[in-house]
Amino acid sequence: MMKWLHRLGWPVGIAILLVLALHQGWGDVIRTIGRAGFVLLWLVPYHAFPLLLDAQGWRLLLARRASLPFLWWLATVREAVNRLLPVVGVGGELIGIRVARWRVPDASFVTATVIVELLVTLSVQYAFSALGLVLLVAATGSGDSVKTIALSLVLSLPMPVIGFIMLRRGGIFQTIERFAAKLLGDTSKLLRGIDGERLDAEIIALMSRTGLLLRVFGWQFAGYLSGALEIYLALAMLGHPVSASGAIAIEAMIQAIRHIAFMVPGGVGVQEATIVLLAQLFGVDRETALSLALVRRARELLSGGLALASWQVVELARSRRRLKLVARREARRGEGGRRAAEARSSR
Repeated sequence: MMKWLHRLGWPVGIAILLVLALHQGWGDVIRTIGRAGFVLLWLVPYHAFPLLLDAQGWRLLLARRASLPFLWWLATVREAVNRLLPVVGVGGELIGIRVARWRVPDASFVTATVIVELLVTLSVQYAFSALGLVLLVAATGSGDSVKTIALSLVLSLPMPVIGFIMLRRGGIFQTIERFAAKLLGDTSKLLRGIDGERLDAEIIALMSRTGLLLRVFGWQFAGYLSGALEIYLALAMLGHPVSASGAIAIEAMIQAIRHIAFMVPGGVGVQEATIVLLAQLFGVDRETALSLALVRRARELLSGGLALASWQVVELARSRRRLKLVARREARRGEGGRRAAEARSSR
């Protein structure tokens, strides 16, 4: 079901993007971006800063068993996988678990930290969205679009609450493991390395540390706030600056809409429509608003593409090292066998 929703999301998102482009006109948008020039490229390295703050939160959950530079790089890969590849929202987390085990081999512990981090992220998203709604209402009044976003967030709120309660009670992954064993058989390859009881225990241990969760929340919330600075800088570069509160409100609503429209891959079209609508509420003209949307999308493609390329380079290097190690072992075995054969023949 989720896969079909994701596939249907592509044409919907692309259609929205095309309608926006045709309605606003490409010429004025291209001229607006052209006037800003290459200074817009500074948004690419800047985006690494919010991800650094997110990585620090994950590092706390991992009990500092992995270095911050490694987790920072991995945070860029996780985001790129979720934003650019055809996965249903959690592909980046699955890659994150696998790659994090290069530094922290304990699979249950790493998986538990990612699950808890996701729950904290949901909490941060709701808090940040609430802040954005307050700033939006204070600046523009409670229009129909604001009411729609607020209602959608309220209706989706029970999901993370239910998830928090279930994880706090424990036993959920042990139950999933037993169900999968009955369905697939105890010897299934898919169940190898899975320890539902251990995973539940690790999650409960993390969830019981309120101080730790609050620190992770703080780092992630700071990451979201610093992400709003990207909107602030981009609009200033495009020649139409807004207030800091306006930038926070726009960024918060972008995150809220992407959360609600999760079935649209990368939020294509939906994100652009949100930016155009909200930027105009803060007095930005249509051409500049669409320019901002396209600049944001271009930054995502460029930074995400670089992250994915770096990941593939690292994976290739590791594969080559493994092949060399296997070749050396085989050579040693062959040499040992040859010497043993020579020793037997000389007797």
